[in-house]
Amino acid sequence: MTVTLDSDTRFHAACAAGAEWGPAVKACLDRLGPVAGCNLGFLYLTDGLADHATSIVTLLRGVTGIRHWVGTAGIGVMANGEALFDEPGLAIMAARLPEDSFRLFPTLTDGLEPLRGSAGGWLDKHGAALALVHVDPHHADMAGLVARLSEEAGVFLVGGLTASRGEFPQIAAGAEDADPVTEGGVSGVLFAPNLPVATALTQGCRPIGPTRTVTASDDNVILEIDGRPALDVFKEDIGPELAADLRQVAGLICAGLPIAGSDTQDYLVRDLIAIDPRAGWISIAERVTTGQPVMFTRRDPETAAADMRRMLDSLKKRVKATPKGAVYVSCIARGPGLFGAANAELSMIRDTFGDIPLTGFFASGEVSHNRLYGYTGVLTLFL
Repeated sequence: MTVTLDSDTRFHAACAAGAEWGPAVKACLDRLGPVAGCNLGFLYLTDGLADHATSIVTLLRGVTGIRHWVGTAGIGVMANGEALFDEPGLAIMAARLPEDSFRLFPTLTDGLEPLRGSAGGWLDKHGAALALVHVDPHHADMAGLVARLSEEAGVFLVGGLTASRGEFPQIAAGAEDADPVTEGGVSGVLFAPNLPVATALTQGCRPIGPTRTVTASDDNVILEIDGRPALDVFKEDIGPELAADLRQVAGLICAGLPIAGSDTQDYLVRDLIAIDPRAGWISIAERVTTGQPVMFTRRDPETAAADMRRMLDSLKKRVKATPKGAVYVSCIARGPGLFGAANAELSMIRDTFGDIPLTGFFASGEVSHNRLYGYTGVLTLFL
């Protein structure tokens, strides 16, 4: 069933740059405009302001009257059609939502008990269709924690990994929380099924060879593919020009791990870590098992842009109403490094959906459904 939010629901978004956090917050609030009646705030900080997260949330609570805030830090942040990349700044989105349509949960580190304590009653009463989550990449089992959260809460996850060269703040500040900023795990906000949303993922790397099979492996080292030395197959798939000088593949070629059972031919992209020309193996940033499918992918701005437009067109067909607000999480390897401009993806979103309030950040990994992705973009629309 498709429904839309009531007419009182609204979103406002803005961003501002500045090395001094106080003036930057003021400038952002001036752009944001009146937020009377809003009850949920989204806050994304570039890592240049990450160590001031507690002070910023405290100030925002006092000035706006919004007690509930969720967010984290990224190498870049975005609001509407503007992106701030690799410079101090912040992005804010204020939302007025039905009071029972969302519930924040504290940072989860070792298990889901804090979720059961803080949101268990709310989950039992309302259920949750979607959760916006932010993940500390330092957590030893972040992928497992994300998967368990999705499975045990019965919720589709969207979000991303904090990206920072300093502090890694997890902002999940409910009205009763004394300390609005923590670190070390997964935090976020649950949305009830009566809050209509739509979400989709776009890939940033394209397959360059067939799907093959790992026939010998050791942890994250691929020893053989299709019964042959892994490096021989790798060179065959990437072509003679790159194979002649393997130093060229760094940051350009990645491994793709197809997701079993996916009806959209989805795959996880993982970086290459090492190549041993003598032994003929390759190492990737993920544990692999013998019998697992694998392919190789290439970062390609033209193909990434085409997939972004494909995703947006598909989402547009699913969405009948004009979105009231949006959150977009993009990989730090996209943005200006892939498209040449930090706001290139935002321009594509606006070309499709118009001038809607939007916020988000550039992450060190993205979350969609119950998995951690890389080189992707995850768009979530509030309808």
